[in-house]
Amino acid sequence: MLKAVILIGGPQKGTRFRPLSFEVPKPLFPVAGVPMIQHHIEACAQVPGMQEILLIGFYQPDEPLTQFLEAAQQEFNLPVRYLQEFAPLGTGGGLYHFRDQILAGSPEAFFVLNADVCSDFPLSAMLEAHRRQRHPFLLLGTTANRTQSLNYGCIVENPQTHEVLHYVEKPSTFISDIINCGIYLFSPEALKPLRDVFQRNQQDGQLEDSPGLWPGAGTIRLEQDVFSALAGQGQIYVHLTDGIWSQIKSAGSALYASRLYLSRYQDTHPERLAKHTPGGPWIRGTQPAPIPNLWLPPQPSEPGFLTSSPELKPQSLPLPDQIRFGIFAPRASLLLLGNVYIHPTAKVAPSAVLGPNVSIGKGVTVGEGVRLRESIVLHGATLQEHTCVLHSIVGWGSTVGRWARVEGTPSDPNPNDPRARMDSESLFKDGKLLPAITILGCRVRIPAEVLILNSIVLPHKELSRSFTNQIIL
Repeated sequence: MLKAVILIGGPQKGTRFRPLSFEVPKPLFPVAGVPMIQHHIEACAQVPGMQEILLIGFYQPDEPLTQFLEAAQQEFNLPVRYLQEFAPLGTGGGLYHFRDQILAGSPEAFFVLNADVCSDFPLSAMLEAHRRQRHPFLLLGTTANRTQSLNYGCIVENPQTHEVLHYVEKPSTFISDIINCGIYLFSPEALKPLRDVFQRNQQDGQLEDSPGLWPGAGTIRLEQDVFSALAGQGQIYVHLTDGIWSQIKSAGSALYASRLYLSRYQDTHPERLAKHTPGGPWIRGTQPAPIPNLWLPPQPSEPGFLTSSPELKPQSLPLPDQIRFGIFAPRASLLLLGNVYIHPTAKVAPSAVLGPNVSIGKGVTVGEGVRLRESIVLHGATLQEHTCVLHSIVGWGSTVGRWARVEGTPSDPNPNDPRARMDSESLFKDGKLLPAITILGCRVRIPAEVLILNSIVLPHKELSRSFTNQIIL
């Protein structure tokens, strides 16, 4: 049997995710239409022999978390339990503290996944590698360029055996282009080194005249206290992947992760993507689905205009008021460009243009003529007529007025470098706010005909004018 442990952290973490983490725990933030850790649970549930999934963290078990756990158990028909730490215990302390729950039932091995990563989770491949050559620790690794590798845990491997010879967490100089993905497969024996670290912490921190357990003894850092110490001793190995992977440390990285997951939905969850229906949404892409009465002008070197109007002939030209985003009007169906997720309860006007990489949450209202691109619109938000939202996150219950423009600046990896990763984002440089995606907190009201550019608006704000490169408190 197998188990999985997802490390979800606590409210003292995720400060770079504010103001979005004010409303829900960061692990429950919707990425590509579902809570962030649901992607982890789905991947774990697909591994043959998986018997239980445990969440370990320092969050209070509030109503949203409880409801999510109940829904996950029903959907995946697996026990999904939350184990709350008595204090923040680091990436390894919770594993040792709840070792009895993890080892109950004598699992063959258990996966350990950080909640703040986006991946295709090659767990079955890791399990096969582990069964071929059993060792206490198996790490999932990928590559990064020389500069960005300094922001991650760096792994030096034996290229023949894949043993980890050297491990340094966020080195100051270049060590290796192989980085730690925060996804592991541990044998039960892996808990013994954690016990050794716990006992050493207890001895180091306890004063001679201070009875009892030193409070910090339970804090264990997997990366520094275990991986760095055991590298080169034949206990830690790495499994390399060339699949998708990214950290989710900030709102900008959540938007990038949403794009990655939406692209994977084509293979893993095509039912989650908005599709063509008769008289309903249709997609203009490289291979558009057939549409009745559709005419494509014979212009092989030019982008084709699409029309569903039988009155327009190949020789006729469209009138100015018939052109909408490169499409001959009238158009009675929603236009989708690329991968788009729309919650079943959302109301989207047929003249809206969505995509690529858009996620629309529960109860959202999208008005006539709205343009949405590379954005996440959260539960209950309203985009009034002819608004334009680009590279932004619109918070829960927020309203964007007519003809307003909400726009951010993406901080995506360099598309010309296949090993490029998301940079660790800093809000300020030389005392100035750096351009980044725009974030509207919960229940923000944006008036009509204003521009909100590269700004962060904290919850419950009602704006009256345009803002650029500002944090609105």
